[in-house]
Amino acid sequence: MTYKADIAGGSLKVYESRIIAELLLKRLPPAEWRRAIEVDNVLQKTSIGTAKRQASLIKARLKQMTPQLWELVRDGNKPVATQAVFAAAIAHSSLLRDFLILDVRDRFLSGELVLTRSHWRSFVASCRERDPEMSDWSASTTDKLGDSVLRILTEVGMLSEGAKPTLQPVHYEPEVMSYLKSPKVEEVRKAMQVFL
Repeated sequence: MTYKADIAGGSLKVYESRIIAELLLKRLPPAEWRRAIEVDNVLQKTSIGTAKRQASLIKARLKQMTPQLWELVRDGNKPVATQAVFAAAIAHSSLLRDFLILDVRDRFLSGELVLTRSHWRSFVASCRERDPEMSDWSASTTDKLGDSVLRILTEVGMLSEGAKPTLQPVHYEPEVMSYLKSPKVEEVRKAMQVFL
């Protein structure tokens, strides 16, 4: 198991994920993929570097799943696409998955539903015990990762917005839950349903 700082690319990026899902479904050869990202600038980013980084992160997330999920991302309404990208982000990041399963689930069980950056910092400190190979992150990197994770939970509706963000159950769309019935994604489903 290795925890990586690869979730710092930010939030779920549903708009960009729809575009990358479309490219993946087209099964473009590498040269055409590069052209779409770097020349045609399909993600509409101000720099090629940003476009490449975001495309790479989103592609890595979506490639954890099958074309059936890519179609949900591309064609689904906003809640469906958001939840499908959330599933892919959990499959891609053991840091996000374990935070949900090991920390957020406990908060739902105990009824202590306020979730702050300090909870994230405590979780990251505990990760070192599970993964001695984990890189030594600075406080600012840890906080940046935490901001990304809290934003993701807010986007999917598991964390309320406002001055005192509070955990809350999410109503998942039937299409997403149907996809998550596969035993191959059982860990992802568990992480998404930590409030049950």
